[in-house]
Amino acid sequence: MSFYEDFSVRGIRVDRVQPGIVVCAFTVPPRLIDMNGNLSSGAIVNLVDEVGYSVIREEGLPMSVSVTMSISYVSTAKVDDKSEVMASLLGQKGSIFRTIVSLKSKASGKTIAEG
Repeated sequence: MSFYEDFSVRGIRVDRVQPGIVVCAFTVPPRLIDMNGNLSSGAIVNLVDEVGYSVIREEGLPMSVSVTMSISYVSTAKVDDKSEVMASLLGQKGSIFRTIVSLKSKASGKTIAEG
């Protein structure tokens, strides 16, 4: 595992995988909070990118890259908050895939971010 993987995605647990959907659990670690004590926007971008990619990844095919990304930050998450990260495949045109990823608080059900 690389430093990047160890730092950014360590702690994500895959709960469910089915065609077009990946659902993960994630507890906010201290290493990913900003100076206000919230899950950093950069960490959220990384979760959206990584889990969004996982829903389209196919064994044996070359790794894909994000072409464009739009994220709405709706609420915050603090250290030790438990969340659910769900990626859904919306469609495909040629080699371009469209996904949506939602990050929600498990305690309140509120959306933290969507991208």
